Amino acid sequence: MPELPEVAALVADLRERLVGRTIARVDVLVVSALKTFDPPVTALAGRTITDVTRHGKWLDLATDDGLHLLVHLARAGWLRWRSAAPKPTKPGRGPLAARLVLDDGSGFDLTEAGTAKRLAIHLVHDPDEIDAVRTLGLDPMSDAFTAEAFDRILDAAGRARIKGVLRDQRRIAGIGNAYSDEILHAARMSPYKPADMPAADRERLYAAVRTTLAEAVERASGRPASELKSEKREALRVHGRAGSPCPVCGDTIRHVEFVDSTFEYCPTCQTGGRVLADRVRSRLVK
Repeated sequence: MPELPEVAALVADLRERLVGRTIARVDVLVVSALKTFDPPVTALAGRTITDVTRHGKWLDLATDDGLHLLVHLARAGWLRWRSAAPKPTKPGRGPLAARLVLDDGSGFDLTEAGTAKRLAIHLVHDPDEIDAVRTLGLDPMSDAFTAEAFDRILDAAGRARIKGVLRDQRRIAGIGNAYSDEILHAARMSPYKPADMPAADRERLYAAVRTTLAEAVERASGRPASELKSEKREALRVHGRAGSPCPVCGDTIRHVEFVDSTFEYCPTCQTGGRVLADRVRSRLVK
C-alpha cells in the first residue's frame, strides 16, 4: 500500500507534470472506483490543473473552477504515468481502473491489482466533503505534529495497542502497515505495547516517527512513480522481511498474521526476546 512517503513523492512528480495543463477527459473503467456522481467526471474536460497536494495518503488534483479530483490508492492501487495517447481499452479488462488524459494525449493511469477493489476516486468541490479526509488526524510531517501533540494522541488512545494507533488515520494521517513496522523497530518497541506508555518511551517513539518518515520521504523524493515501489521494498528493514536477519542485532525477523493483515518485528530489538503469537496459525493449531 502506498503510504505517506510514496504519496508525497507522487505529489511532487505530478505537480511538476500537471500544473498548468488542461484535462481532455477522465475515463472511469471500473465503475465501483468512482464514489461520487455530482459533479460528473465529464465536468473536468477542458479544466486546467492548478495544484497537486495530498491529505494523508490521499492525492488531490485541484482545477481552476474549484473542483478537486481525489484519489486513494488503497492496498493494491497504483498510478502509472503515460507519455503518449492511450489505446482504446474496454472496461473490465486487466487492472486498469481509470485514466486521466491531457490535451496532448499524455496523462496517467490508475491501476489496481487483485480482486478486492478498494481504490477510490472522488470528484468534489471541497475535500472536506469526503468523511475520510475531513476526519484525518495530524500529518506526522507537519509543524503541528509536535511532541506535545503526540502526547495528546497517546493519551486519547489509552490502552490501545500502539501498532493500531500509528495506523489509525483519524489519529495520525499517512502511516500504514509498512511504516508502522519500521517506526516500531526503530523505537525498539513491541507492536502490542499500550499507547499510555511512560514519558521516555513516548519520546523515543516520537523521534522514531519523525526520523523514519523523513528518511523515507528523502529517499523517495525526485523518483518517478515507476521506481517508488521497488525503492520502498529495498529500504524496509523489517516489514516484509520475515525469516531474514535483523539488520541491527541479527535475530530472525518474525511474522504475525491476522485475518486481513500482517506485521513483522524483531524479537530481540522489540519484545525482549519473546516471540509473539501468530493469531491465525495459533488458531489453526488448536
